[in-house]
Amino acid sequence: MIRVTRSAIIDAPIARVWAILRDFNSHTAWHPVVAESSIENDEPSDQVGCVRNFTLRDGNHIREQLLTLSDHEHVSTYCILDATIPMRRYVATVRLKPVTDGARTFWHWESTFDAPRGREQEFADLVGKGVYEGGFAGLRSYLQRGGALRARGAETTDAIPSRGVVVSRFGGPEVLTAATLAAKPPASGEVRIRHTAIGVNYIDVYVRTGRYRMLEPPAPPGMEAAGMVIDVGDGVAHLLPGDRVAYVAPEPGAYVDVRTVPAAHVVALPDDVDEESAATLMLKGLTAEYLLHRTHRVGAGDTILVHAAAGGLGSYLCAWGKALGARIVGTVSSPDKARIARDQGCDVAIVADSGAFADAVLSATGGRGADVIYDGLGGPSHAENLRALAPLGHWVMHGQAGGAHGTLVLGELGAKSATVSAPVLFHYTASRERLEAMASNTFDAFRRGILRPSIRHRYPLASAADAHRDLESRRTTGQLLLFP
Repeated sequence: MIRVTRSAIIDAPIARVWAILRDFNSHTAWHPVVAESSIENDEPSDQVGCVRNFTLRDGNHIREQLLTLSDHEHVSTYCILDATIPMRRYVATVRLKPVTDGARTFWHWESTFDAPRGREQEFADLVGKGVYEGGFAGLRSYLQRGGALRARGAETTDAIPSRGVVVSRFGGPEVLTAATLAAKPPASGEVRIRHTAIGVNYIDVYVRTGRYRMLEPPAPPGMEAAGMVIDVGDGVAHLLPGDRVAYVAPEPGAYVDVRTVPAAHVVALPDDVDEESAATLMLKGLTAEYLLHRTHRVGAGDTILVHAAAGGLGSYLCAWGKALGARIVGTVSSPDKARIARDQGCDVAIVADSGAFADAVLSATGGRGADVIYDGLGGPSHAENLRALAPLGHWVMHGQAGGAHGTLVLGELGAKSATVSAPVLFHYTASRERLEAMASNTFDAFRRGILRPSIRHRYPLASAADAHRDLESRRTTGQLLLFP
């Protein structure tokens, strides 16, 4: 039995390299010895068991079968079923690992096989030098060219009809109307996605009413979604057609079934993150990530006050803050929501439908108040938040569902040596490296059961107006999703 191994360092992140190699038929684009290739029976090229039938440039013909594929481990194995080359029992493994700096990839390629007696070295060189070392060089060249990553056979020069819901004019939920749009082919740095789940968030209400002038009617709202890549434009380094993905974008437009977006906003989904959960994790999950880990690094012993603790973001803040060792005090609008908040890790749930909560917060903290207040409500609660804030406390104003925040007088902060922040998610995700780190941290919290998306409200895309009515009436808890 002959064993051949080769390793190389590729100057590209592991997600980029794996996105190419996991496609069992991608070698026609990058390997210099392959002339023609196809997957038999029109099976997906990442389907375990699929067979690729290809011809080498020297005229030899080979059929290989994909045996295993692990997106988590970045490993695939395959075998030769039959070939005009006299090798038998050929089994090969491709294994990737990230290099410490995160920008490069270690690629290990190995195989075992039998060869005719007396020709062992000939075939070891054929595999080791011709196939493996030639493949390393070919992939490096392919990556330097940017890669031709458009879907095979896709009409990428044409727009695709896209069913959606648009804001026909600024106003109430009734202005959300059905429309047929067009998803343009992806330009350089863009990706076209077919949505499978679309997140509904309170920012969508602000966009619909015109409080946030982020679109000009008629145009679709919506900031986050998950789905599958149809095709990609030139220069996209981390995605391939067929990849499951999710995104949160600073420009509205997610209330459609097909959308073209900048690839810089899009992340590939790990195998263990489903698309429905991902569509609730991108905006609210990433927001919880930066609020708890970046705007204020919450640690054991902190007391945090979470407003709307039973809502989508509020429940994530409670659960993740609890996992970090903090004591959680939350405000809710009803006893039913108090039970939900407690189930998400809230230690003290205050029913504050009247808007008064400071006395209860002080009572729950022995008169000291909260070290951090996560305030996504705004509105008339200005004085209550100041009273509820502990000395040296941090008031984080990350939203204004109840109306604009009041005018802040510096002397009010000085009375407690307090600080105030008004963070915006898209400032944190503007860096691709930071977006990937935040998404990885969020998906890990989901994987560990810290973040448990509670998708209690599901609507067809055409019923987006009903979703907005329910959200504004405060009849909802957890996350809301639209389905194309």
